[in-house]
Order: sequence, then C-alpha cells, then structure tokens
Amino acid sequence: MLGDVIGKPGRTAVASFLRDRSELWDIIVINGENAAGGFGLTRATANELLDAGADVITSGNHIWQQKEVLDYIDTDGVRVLRPANYPPGNQGRGYILIEKDGARILVVNLQGRQFMPMSLDCPFRTADTILRNTKADVVLVDFHAEATSEKQAMAFHLDGKATVVAGTHTHVLTADARIQARGTACITDLGMCGSRTGIIGMDPREARLRFLTGRPVRLKVDEGPLQVNGLDITLNDDHAVESIRTVNESV
Repeated sequence: MLGDVIGKPGRTAVASFLRDRSELWDIIVINGENAAGGFGLTRATANELLDAGADVITSGNHIWQQKEVLDYIDTDGVRVLRPANYPPGNQGRGYILIEKDGARILVVNLQGRQFMPMSLDCPFRTADTILRNTKADVVLVDFHAEATSEKQAMAFHLDGKATVVAGTHTHVLTADARIQARGTACITDLGMCGSRTGIIGMDPREARLRFLTGRPVRLKVDEGPLQVNGLDITLNDDHAVESIRTVNESV
C-alpha cells in the first residue's frame, strides 16, 4: 500500500519504484487522489498508475477536483475508488472485491470527518456495513483522514475485522506501524510519493507564503528528488498478518 501520489513527480516515483518489482506483491494499492497536478485524478493519470502496477487506486477529499473523473469512475475506472461514506447518489464505488490466487481481497476506501467536510456519512458505521455484507479473506482499508486520533480510532475499531487499516491524507510517513492485539496491521499515515524536498509534495516557496501571508496562494507540485512511502505487508497461508515493513525509499 503506497501513500498519496503527488503530481507527475509522484507518478514517476511510483513507476520507477515498481519497475521490475511489481511481481513481488500479490496486490498493490495506491492512493492517487493528488496524481493530476497535485489535485485530483484524471483518466490519463489513473491509467498511468494502473499501467505502473497498481491493482486498485484509492482517493479522498480531492477525488472530485478534476471533472472528467465523474464519468471515468462510473465506466472504465472500476478499479478507482472514492470514499465509501460519501452520501448516496455520488458516482463511483467505495470498495472493490478482487480475487487473487483463490483469495478474495476486499479494498475499502473511507474518509474521515474531523477537520474535513462533516457532511459525509459516518466512516465507522460505513465500514461496519461493508464488512458485514461482504465476504472476504483479506480486507485492506485506506482511511483518508486529517486527525491522527480519528485514524487510530478506526484502526482500533476494525482490529480483528480488517487485515490492514492504513491512514492517508497528511503525506508524512508515521513511525507507528504495528500489528494490533487482534491481528490487524495499521499505520496512522502511509506518507506520500513525490518530491522529498517539497512541503508535503508541493513547492516550498508557495507553501511557505501561505503561512507568511495568510493568503490562498496557489500551490504547485515540487520537482525535487523523488521518494516513495508506504507499507509492505506479508500474510501467512491463513491470510493473517505475518510481518509489516514501512517503505521509505529514494528513487
């Protein structure tokens, strides 16, 4: 599971990281909600990530930023998820069931509500409903949320129900990857794929001006040295988590 892909540098980093290595993993889940110029996802940028090796692309609060995604995720973009707890009537789907080597793998995308739009349905109850109604051997959850407390609460809530609960959105790889008491692996944030020298992937000059002036300065993607962040999970023959390793590599 790889963290938020930030613009073209992020897409380049992912392609470089997965080149000649994608066969090492049975499934690769990548958060692509910032893949198009740092904000949103397009058909072309989604296909670029899928071609690089992604099996599923998750997203978050920027999923609607590029208008063409509305049609794409309802037609060809079946492997692109939007948060499942968006109200009914929205395009796309919030989870997908994939079969790999006889195992049913459920990937669920959720979005938090603390310090984010509160008009969303409850992510905890949404997760419960999906897991109650979908039979799977492996459950991978991308919880796109701002508050670390909310992400840790989701990990605790789904301990023993999900295989992995991974937070995204804040773009900084956290140091708390662990296997919980009931066997669920979790991490507060997967980090990001993109420029190592930017401010959460964005050009530091514009990002800094936002803090200095209080004005809504337009951000652009940073073009510095590239990195890939995420979590590498190994399961045993019973689909239980055997080991986890954070990914923090320059490419």
